[in-house]
Amino acid sequence: MPITTCVFDAYGTLFDVAAAARIAAEQPGQEKLAEVWPRLAADWRAKQLQYTWLRAITGDYISFWQVTSDGLDWAMEASGLYDPILRETLLALYWELPAYPEVPKMLSTLKSNGLSTAILSNGSPDMLQGAVEFAQVDAWLDAVLSVEDVGIFKPAKVVYDMVGTRFDTEPQEVLFVSANGWDAAAAAQYGFTTAWVNRASEPVDRLPAKPTHVLSDLASIPDLAGSL
Repeated sequence: MPITTCVFDAYGTLFDVAAAARIAAEQPGQEKLAEVWPRLAADWRAKQLQYTWLRAITGDYISFWQVTSDGLDWAMEASGLYDPILRETLLALYWELPAYPEVPKMLSTLKSNGLSTAILSNGSPDMLQGAVEFAQVDAWLDAVLSVEDVGIFKPAKVVYDMVGTRFDTEPQEVLFVSANGWDAAAAAQYGFTTAWVNRASEPVDRLPAKPTHVLSDLASIPDLAGSL
């Protein structure tokens, strides 16, 4: 069954989540942040994800924006940064994350090739809309799907169900793309063909399923989708 629909995770896949800390560290007066921003960015992302998993397990759903804020608070404390103005700066920058360089051409090529495209993300609808508009990729997306509609974070099965509901597709018709190895693995177990964008050359997660394909960036997605 050929691929008809390409679905992308948002944060870390289409949008560079490390950019908020990196950009803030370049601002005048942020010498301390400049020394620790890679650790801050890594801790922020790790806690953001960990809090989604824990809340999915316990059933204590809150918005992804709150999870993002909570993760930043932990990361700032871990780095010894106690600056409420910096906190507000970092959160504001999270609404203006740049897309990875290959994203616009990749999405436009998919649309030119006649495929449906979408985001499926833990992000809150307003966060996702802001990111899509800032990166100027809205013209190449048919849908932006948020877990807020089902009230639980990935990798809950009901999240992946949203794709079939929106596009009336079978799982075998979907190429799901994520920079999170666990997300690509869960989507593969669900039945999607998956591509893990492994920019950091990390090991494959030890989970019941594995990503179908492993890529270093998104540039080859149109060719991959056309070959399946």
